[in-house]
Amino acid sequence: MVYGALDIGGTKIAGALVDTEGRVVARSQRPTPARDSAEALMAAVTSVLDELADRPEWAALACLGIGSAGPVNTFAGTVSPVNIPAWRSFPLVERVRSHPAVPAGIEPVLIGDAVAMTAAEHWIGAARNAANALCMVVSTGVGGGLVLGGAVHAGTTGNAGHIGHITVDQNGPVCPCGARGCVERYASGTAIAAHALESGWTPPAGLPATAREVGTSARAGDPGALAAFDRAGRALAAAVAATAALVELDLVVVGGGVSQAGDVLFAPLRRHLASYAVLDFTRDVPVVPAALALDAGLIGAAAAGLSRAGAGAGSRATL
Repeated sequence: MVYGALDIGGTKIAGALVDTEGRVVARSQRPTPARDSAEALMAAVTSVLDELADRPEWAALACLGIGSAGPVNTFAGTVSPVNIPAWRSFPLVERVRSHPAVPAGIEPVLIGDAVAMTAAEHWIGAARNAANALCMVVSTGVGGGLVLGGAVHAGTTGNAGHIGHITVDQNGPVCPCGARGCVERYASGTAIAAHALESGWTPPAGLPATAREVGTSARAGDPGALAAFDRAGRALAAAVAATAALVELDLVVVGGGVSQAGDVLFAPLRRHLASYAVLDFTRDVPVVPAALALDAGLIGAAAAGLSRAGAGAGSRATL
């Protein structure tokens, strides 16, 4: 038995087959043509499914979960990712269901990508023993999900915990979502690279201006790079402190591509969190890296499909 998974973000469209222990046994990936047409985007998804369906393990497919950049609408099966303009109320579940290799009776299950990461970390990752946790994805965008009372809390439409669109500066820049001063405008990989450039950082010769390169320069002591990560850490800390005050947290887990910068990100996040989280019940919440690194979205999408299919991976895979 294997569980199918799709993880759709602004940078990549990934797919995997996941075993009953949460291990990825097969994978496929394509770049996201984020500025192309809706059908070009869907063609990339179809290509990933085609490749997975060619694997012998596909014959044992028990369920199929989809984690997508949001907002998503789990009732309607549609997605409207902020960083994928061509998809607005796009019927992703229907289109995936109609793929000729998806067996009859397999109903794709849609959740937000950060909720998927949360499900994965709560199932077999860093939040496994947490009753109340915030899990964040810091990547092309910034997303999040909540574990409350020992279960993943996806919310009515599947978007609960969407921390990237909490306002942390009322006079801040306008976000693509339409609001001002969102966390994502300060802490996403794109925002980090842009601010580093504005602060005088220049990428090494021949390399792109990405958050990864900013992180490398920050570790070497570049002041513009360090300033960009400090700004990102401050924004994340403000949002984490607000969430802790609202729901009380035992743990914060941070994953996604930007989190791979390590202490360059975590040190300012923890430092600023100490100044924002000042109430007794918000202080000293541990902030830890995701255990599943870049596979969390895929494993969590599989967990979502498993949960709704009633296949019984245990309470930690239940949404």
